[in-house]
Amino acid sequence: MYQFQEHSCKELNNNPFHLIGDEWMLVTSGNEQSYNTMTASWGGLGVLWGKNVATIYIRPQRYTYEFIEKNEYFTLAFFDESYKKALGFCGKYSGRDYDKAKECNLTPMPIEQTIAFEEAKLVLVCKKLYHQDIDPENFYDASIENNYANKDYHRMYIGEIVKVLVK
Repeated sequence: MYQFQEHSCKELNNNPFHLIGDEWMLVTSGNEQSYNTMTASWGGLGVLWGKNVATIYIRPQRYTYEFIEKNEYFTLAFFDESYKKALGFCGKYSGRDYDKAKECNLTPMPIEQTIAFEEAKLVLVCKKLYHQDIDPENFYDASIENNYANKDYHRMYIGEIVKVLVK
């Protein structure tokens, strides 16, 4: 498959705090005919319910939310530093208004009933397991509310990592 090799989660040497928080990722869901992607810098990787999982957070007004809601799979794609401007574009502009892949010179790559991008250095293919809406009544730290001036609380998704692709 393209230039990727399949690995297990335990073979990864990447620091998830750096990958997600500093390098960012594209969260993508849909199929070849209809998909959307968005940049995210919030998320996590770990083990839950005896499975390797990824956790992502998406606000309901994001176009990608619609795709995550109606599809069983999503991908998390990580890129080298040369794609930082493209990821910035994908985080700032909506797929309702732009063909993000075309604007950013990204090549959609169908995989496991969803989409990733050939230019990524690492792709995690995830199958949805669970979702939960963030409830402000459960904030222990009141300052977290500062992230929600519009009261547009994220939905958290937990997905089982079913495939790891590395260049």
